[in-house]
Amino acid sequence: MRKSFRLGDIVKRLGGELIGDADVRIHQVASLESARPTDITFLAQSRFLPQLDQTQAAAVILGPEARDASSLPRIISANPYAYFARVSAFLNPPAVVKPGIHDSAVVDKSARIAGSASIGACAVIGKHAQVADHASVGPGCFIGEAASIGAGSRLHANVTVYHDCRIGARCIVHAGAVIGADGFGIAKEEGVWRKIPQIGRALIGDDVEIGANTTIDRGALDDTVIEDGVKLDNQIQIAHNVRVGANTAIAACVGIAGSAKIGRNCALGGAAMIYGHITLADNVNVSAGTLIMKSLEQPGTYTGVYPFSSHQRWLKNAVHVRQLDELARRVRELEGRLGKVERGKT
Repeated sequence: MRKSFRLGDIVKRLGGELIGDADVRIHQVASLESARPTDITFLAQSRFLPQLDQTQAAAVILGPEARDASSLPRIISANPYAYFARVSAFLNPPAVVKPGIHDSAVVDKSARIAGSASIGACAVIGKHAQVADHASVGPGCFIGEAASIGAGSRLHANVTVYHDCRIGARCIVHAGAVIGADGFGIAKEEGVWRKIPQIGRALIGDDVEIGANTTIDRGALDDTVIEDGVKLDNQIQIAHNVRVGANTAIAACVGIAGSAKIGRNCALGGAAMIYGHITLADNVNVSAGTLIMKSLEQPGTYTGVYPFSSHQRWLKNAVHVRQLDELARRVRELEGRLGKVERGKT
């Protein structure tokens, strides 16, 4: 049976201002629409106020501006969504790591596995690899030679960490992620592509989360670096020698080309594309689907998405776009003629 907590005890643990019955018991978190009488929910945007009136939740998390928007027992927080995340983490802690090495795992005798670590079924741990205290390596994972997994990190099934790569403490790496595969380093000679050996590493900081099937290439010469607190969604491609600054969040299907440098506290929307060898300053937000082709030196939000429309209208607009160069030439000619006329009058 799921354990429940008094609303007052949640506030004592996580802070916030409590209004209403502190003895209400909370079993789980839920959305406004799906919440049951044992759940706590939240309101972060005023457009969801109609749903707040209809919710069946036992309690709600509100911002200061909405403190009187409900008669339900409520917690007031300056950031309701972040507070909701903390409540969810409190009510849904990760499963306790059960120490030990599964009988089917293959662990090289030179590897160093902490006694409190867990190695799952059919995992392979290479020569001189290290797995620190309370780390969990899921079934089917591969940890290459001299690679290291930090304390408290959790690798889900079938994660691959290539040789010499490092994952810091308290990281979460989801199924199918690949850390440290070769970057796309090739040089053309007499019509033939020659492979450039990728001799750098992929270094992952502390408290990083890496989504399912995301790939982070090793460096060509220097290292690829993902700094502390970075959050990566599923199916992201990070190329060789990229550096991603601390506490940056990157949504699904983003591609970052080689040697790009992403600043701290940035946010990249889904399917954004970042050219290689450019730099994004700290606190840059890139909208979904946007292509960034040059360095961004100032913080702010950058958007380059062509507006959608019906297919036929889009085709007509695309034709106009293709004619912009000719239109600009004609405008310059007209401006020149107009200038001659004006000069003639004077």
